[in-house]
Amino acid sequence: QAQLVESGGGSVRAGGSLRLSCSASGITFSIYTRGWYRQAPGKQRELVASIPLFGTPNYANFVKGRFTISTDNAKNAVYLQMDALEPEDTAVYYCNAGRTAYTTNTYWGQGTQVTVSA
Repeated sequence: QAQLVESGGGSVRAGGSLRLSCSASGITFSIYTRGWYRQAPGKQRELVASIPLFGTPNYANFVKGRFTISTDNAKNAVYLQMDALEPEDTAVYYCNAGRTAYTTNTYWGQGTQVTVSA
């Protein structure tokens, strides 16, 4: 059974950093589009960053230059390094394994809370 498990969330002050990790089990993560989404209270879930099957990472405009997405295929994992955090980055962050030409399945992690105080 496929499972995505996030870790690394927490509370930091503005300007601080956090590194989120997402470990996949039951699937070969590398055949999926691997991404991070976030959802703030009262708002819709939105894409933060993703790595397609082929090509370069994609970032939302609001995180460019501050966040970096990376993968480790040997560990079946994806990471999100978040620097220069702002209070507006406060949200639950979700790991996603998205559809590609090799699979029509999509999986979500349970989410990890990130809270940034001013």
